Amino acid sequence: MAEWTYERAGVSLERAEAFVEYIKEKVRLLRKQVILFGGFASGVELKGYKNPVLMLATDGVGTKLKVAQKVGVHHTVGIDLVAMNVNDLLTSGAEPVAFLDYIATGRIDLQVLGSVMDGIVEGCRIADIPLVGGETAEMPDFYPEGVYDLAGFCVGVCEREELISGKDIKPGHVIVGLPSSGFHSNGYSLVRKILEEKGISYDDPVEGLGKRVWELLLEPTRIYAQEVKRLKSSGLKIRGMAHITGGGIPGNLVRILPEGCRAVVDTSCIPKNPLFEWIGELGRVRVEEMYRTFNMGVGFLFVLEKEEGEGVLSILEEAFVCGRVEEGNRDVVIL
Repeated sequence: MAEWTYERAGVSLERAEAFVEYIKEKVRLLRKQVILFGGFASGVELKGYKNPVLMLATDGVGTKLKVAQKVGVHHTVGIDLVAMNVNDLLTSGAEPVAFLDYIATGRIDLQVLGSVMDGIVEGCRIADIPLVGGETAEMPDFYPEGVYDLAGFCVGVCEREELISGKDIKPGHVIVGLPSSGFHSNGYSLVRKILEEKGISYDDPVEGLGKRVWELLLEPTRIYAQEVKRLKSSGLKIRGMAHITGGGIPGNLVRILPEGCRAVVDTSCIPKNPLFEWIGELGRVRVEEMYRTFNMGVGFLFVLEKEEGEGVLSILEEAFVCGRVEEGNRDVVIL
């Protein structure tokens, strides 16, 4: 009878080491480098701060991974992983300074995970943030072969007095949005059920949108790091920021509103994205449910004084004013 080894049990140290070497090569391409990369812990230098506060965020990609694994396209979900964490962190006013990833899988497939890592590194490049480390867990009998899960962790820093919490939001302020690139990384459990019920394949073309279903579903989540950086450096005082993820505009904008403030969002001012009309009509989803589940074409929101809201439009050409803050119970009203 053959002797038991870790390899025979399903865990390959050789594949793991090869993947680590692949990651090291990719990380060297990023503009910002780290200290002791590949050790038990890695880090970055914090320079130029007087009273720094560390901010942290963690998130995953959700069931969008099922689409990626079904069609064999893996690099876009790596970008998603970075985006979901970096965008959350940005809302605090902090500058992202470090990113880490966690990959769990039944068996390390160097080609598949290499593609995932390519996406993670590309996301870090867009966000201008170093990848300081991570963990790849090979767990046979826990995950089926061909299945992997992703989690990400982002660290940011800012001066304590520059934290943005939404506490300074007042009636009379305006709400300015930036468009999303599509579904981003939320609502996929609903999307997949609708497609399954209708018998629609990921390879099917979508009439009027010029792409196949999987191409629309795997469009990467947009990263807003450069836009936030430009606004902060412009001198405009941002009163609050919201990343529009699960829960849509109502569920995320309300998180930054202080008591006594009600946000009113005018949907007629939001650029229309036919992607949402397609899935809404296909699944006969009520408008209220659509706005509760999807970003509906809005990926990121800023709240500023009315006079400064117009200034955003001159700095970020894609920006649009889509709402206002009124006196009232803490709530978000969609018109």
